[in-house]
Amino acid sequence: MARHTTFRYRLEPTVEQRSVLSRHAGAARFAYNHCLAGVKTGMDKRSRDPAVKVPWSGFDQINAFNTFKRSERAGRMIAVDTAGTAEVVEIGLTWRTAVCQQVFEEAAVDLGHGLAAWATAQSGTGNKVGFPRFKKKSGKRSFRLRNKYASGTRPPIRVGADTTPRSVRLPGIGVVGVSEDTRPLRRMLAKNRAKIVSATLVEKVGRWSVSLTVEACDRHVGFKHPARGQNDAGGWVGVDRGLSALIVAATADGSEVARVVGRPARLAAGTRKQRQLARDVNRRVKGSHRRRKAVACLAQHHRRVRNTRVHALHQVSHDLVKTHDRIVLENLNIDGMRRNRHLARAISDAGWGEFARQVQYKQQWYGGQVLIADRWFASSKTCSGCGSRVAALSLAQRVFTCTDCKHSLDRDLNAAVNLAAWGERQLQAREPEARAPVINVRGREGSGRHSGVGETSPEEAEIDTDPASAA
Repeated sequence: MARHTTFRYRLEPTVEQRSVLSRHAGAARFAYNHCLAGVKTGMDKRSRDPAVKVPWSGFDQINAFNTFKRSERAGRMIAVDTAGTAEVVEIGLTWRTAVCQQVFEEAAVDLGHGLAAWATAQSGTGNKVGFPRFKKKSGKRSFRLRNKYASGTRPPIRVGADTTPRSVRLPGIGVVGVSEDTRPLRRMLAKNRAKIVSATLVEKVGRWSVSLTVEACDRHVGFKHPARGQNDAGGWVGVDRGLSALIVAATADGSEVARVVGRPARLAAGTRKQRQLARDVNRRVKGSHRRRKAVACLAQHHRRVRNTRVHALHQVSHDLVKTHDRIVLENLNIDGMRRNRHLARAISDAGWGEFARQVQYKQQWYGGQVLIADRWFASSKTCSGCGSRVAALSLAQRVFTCTDCKHSLDRDLNAAVNLAAWGERQLQAREPEARAPVINVRGREGSGRHSGVGETSPEEAEIDTDPASAA
């Protein structure tokens, strides 16, 4: 087993199964909120008494909740006979046996991960993460189940259970039908090339889906990229992302190998319908049944737009990774670029971050290499012929013309060529014994002019400022 992947299927539960799924999601939300309340209470007490210990890790959260759910604080069931004598029948959560116990544990583990991420962010070594917040009953409902079983027994989570190929069996829920074909996963499981680790069930806009996290064997050698020699510094392909062209890929010698004109633009194509659905929501009375129905229609539209965009990006990234083993991407500050109100919608619709994520993990599966160029590397302002850099380059200028050697080239193609050359220089600068496959390696910080602290200007992002072309 060498890699983790996920198979997601849309569920087709019955009316009874929907009730059971909702019960499990509510139990997960209850456990998460209770553990978070205990953490906040412990932090308040520790501010007054440093000797107070606060449950922080996932293991501590599980122990704390297991103690609570069996205690008298969780509730009591009292029975009164005809003579008026009261007797305590059960102590603790009376409904805890109605759901799978793994739901409580996984919710506690999720809170432990959130607290650890917040602590890392506070120390200044990780990404900016806020403190965990309570989950709302009206928010997204989800829970996770582990595929835990003893050796020699049947796993509780099975795909294609019994005589129904398009189904999945879940502990505490039973056999639930799915709408997609499960044959690829069933074949991997039958050949012992994969093992289901967990199942995450999510409900969005009235639709339940299951994501099966699978620990799978590494890809066959015949489907991987051939290994390169330690002294081979060539073969790099620079990928420039933009709005007029989603990607432009080229080699260091100036050969264009791929160009995807336009972008998915699913959000822009459905803007008119989105505005109509948003107006319908605003015209309804808050809290009414018709408003909830209008909100569901708007959410369904956004889900359809997202699914179409991600599908298009998967096609582009798969074709790029399958044909090239060495790829150089730009380190774009997408959040900073979205502050431009003229291009924020077009940048979000292009899905640059999702495309980079797909390229990185897919290239790792194929045994290739991915380099992330320095954020301040001026790929568009640098001449791919002589290496000189122009002082200014407007976003409306789509053809790069060097002032020194008079070299003229398409702006996106010139940036892609410079990225490919940057990858070759980075590999040549490394020691021979350190030339191994690299994933997500960042370049040196500080090269080039900075437009601001932690920001990338639209000019450095190499995007078009024309709203008509960006839409």
